[in-house]
Amino acid sequence: MTLRTATIGAFAAAGLVGGAAAADEIKVGLMFTLSGPAAVLGEQGRDGFLLAVEQLDGQLGGLDAKIIVIDDEQQPDLAASRARELVEREDVDFVVGPIFSNILQAIHGPITGSGKFLISSNAGTSNYAGAECHPNFFVTSYQNDQNHEVMGAYAEREGFASVFLLAPNYQAGRDSLAGFKRHFTGEIVSETYTPLGQLDFSAELAQIAAFQPEAVFAFMPGGMGVNLVRQYQQAGLGDLPFLSAFTVDESTLPAQQEAALGMLAGANWAPDFDYERSREFVAAYEERFGSIPGTYAMQAFDAAMLIDAAVRAVDGDLSDADALREALRSADFDSLRREFTFGHNHYPIQDFYLTEAVQREDGKFHTSIVERIFDDYQDTYADDCEME
Repeated sequence: MTLRTATIGAFAAAGLVGGAAAADEIKVGLMFTLSGPAAVLGEQGRDGFLLAVEQLDGQLGGLDAKIIVIDDEQQPDLAASRARELVEREDVDFVVGPIFSNILQAIHGPITGSGKFLISSNAGTSNYAGAECHPNFFVTSYQNDQNHEVMGAYAEREGFASVFLLAPNYQAGRDSLAGFKRHFTGEIVSETYTPLGQLDFSAELAQIAAFQPEAVFAFMPGGMGVNLVRQYQQAGLGDLPFLSAFTVDESTLPAQQEAALGMLAGANWAPDFDYERSREFVAAYEERFGSIPGTYAMQAFDAAMLIDAAVRAVDGDLSDADALREALRSADFDSLRREFTFGHNHYPIQDFYLTEAVQREDGKFHTSIVERIFDDYQDTYADDCEME
């Protein structure tokens, strides 16, 4: 297992450097996918969190922060093993991450079962929002269905009579299509699942052409989304409305570029969000890393600020888990989304937006908020959570 500690103020996107343990410190393990086609997603998460700690002068809650960064390699078994080592050998106080829902399901038990706190800055599966909610599990992103619900509601409002659905066959993929269908009453001509990591969509694009739907909805994060959008245009389907979430965003647009312009998506934030705190974050991230941050970075930045606020609220006393948990629940920090509260299931209650892929005057591509679709929206699984 490779563990890398980060001395804040000296880290760089290409490599982190280690520092000695200090007294009165807080230890946080960051677990993100940092290799393979999906590495850009994990890099945004890692860099967003570390940028926050750098702005806090290397501390969280007034304690010196020791950050241990690990790569889950998008392998659930490996992630579970590394999660156990984080809590048993490294004795971290928090684990933050991961990107993918199958990794979350692999690490949730080892971390929460140890009494440590797990804060997901991206993956938000339906089971942990509902019947399997846990006192030591918090989410700073969303419940997986919700961004996709935006697009289902939009498709319903626009009156699309038929839609072709496409997603990878794992928990987040199944949650995504469930979310879309929650608000769409038209015909689903096909609900197609592909292997996670698939990069050739020629068969699926042929099916779309054969079904002739009025729109396509796809959830294909990372390299999957890059290839799908490129191949979609190459197949001559550019005039067919393409709706998505996490398929066209700041992690994929640098490679998709003009092929994605005008494509619509659902999100809880975009880089042009109209809030001064958010604008400052985007400017700092761009200056530090040379790229535009997406939700992966924003949500991880918020996770760091959540930890900072909670630890300050308990005066740095990490030994009182109950008090720390209550401090986390209050979410008393300045979120980049302006308004952010936790529901009783520890998933956010927040606004959701329709976004569009655009190009800035400097040539860079990003998503831009078109309109708000849901206001203070809580996930539909919260009623199944028995936590008070």
